[in-house]
Amino acid sequence: MHPVSMIMTILEAIHKTISPELERLNLQMSSQLATSNQLMNSVVSAQLSSKGKQIRPVIVILCSKLFGGVNDRTIAAAAAVELLHNATLIHDDVVDDSKTRRNKPTINSIWDNHIAVLVGDYFVSCAMQQAISTGDIRIIDALCHLGKLLSLGEIDQIYNARYHTLTEEAYYNIISNKTASLFIACAKMGCYAAGIDDSRVDALAEYARLLGLCFQIRDDIFDYFGNDAIGKPTSNDLREGKITLPLLHTLLRQDLPAHDEMVSLSKKEILDEDDISTLISYAIDNGGIDYAFSEMKRLRQEAAAVLEPFPASDIKDSLIALFDYIISRDH
Repeated sequence: MHPVSMIMTILEAIHKTISPELERLNLQMSSQLATSNQLMNSVVSAQLSSKGKQIRPVIVILCSKLFGGVNDRTIAAAAAVELLHNATLIHDDVVDDSKTRRNKPTINSIWDNHIAVLVGDYFVSCAMQQAISTGDIRIIDALCHLGKLLSLGEIDQIYNARYHTLTEEAYYNIISNKTASLFIACAKMGCYAAGIDDSRVDALAEYARLLGLCFQIRDDIFDYFGNDAIGKPTSNDLREGKITLPLLHTLLRQDLPAHDEMVSLSKKEILDEDDISTLISYAIDNGGIDYAFSEMKRLRQEAAAVLEPFPASDIKDSLIALFDYIISRDH
């Protein structure tokens, strides 16, 4: 089977297990975002038309369904995290001056930054309304705490890029805040919506943390290769001075040839295209990509061990299969 077909089959199989719930989710988000303002409705419609794979609400629904049925609180919690995630994407596109996302024009490129920021803020407010509608202070707190961690993760990344902090610990701390925190919130909110508030919440939160780390590592790998499917330019991280795992691993290996020269090059205030090409080749040629893939496989094994105590079910299988999808995905 063609790799892309296999990847889609994994995700389609996961979606199939919760297709009624996903339909409810999308209807609820559309209803929450609807206004009497035609401009806002046009912008929102454009944003929702490129909804992506909806990995985050899938986690909410799966974690809730692991303990039985999915209720109104589950759908509202899933809508809350997906709306907040969309808000971060809209704001990121403004900050990065991105013209496309998922091969479609961004809000800021079609309209302007002013409208994009306002629409992003609108998504945040709608996310809060969905969380509040659950009537569960734990779900509301999880969403609010998440907003803080997402911002902190981005600031940490900017700080480390500026002051050239080159350690794996710093890298994992950053992606734990900027990505894994969202996955953890999804797992917790799904559990709370299902009425679960014991050690099983901690177990699923740890599973989600590992999944979030895996997701970000895979996302970082894309920056080292050209791929039209991603729908955005590659090498952006290095242009912004961000050293991600594949390059970081090689820069930390003092046994490699030209080690000191490459470390010095990575610390330049502004990298030109030749510098970026040199560093990317250095990472690829010296096993940086292979190391990143080995780390993702390690995270998958740890997650499988965390889920081991849970009874066998299609939902549990889907949780593990999310790792297979993420590791194998091409965009």
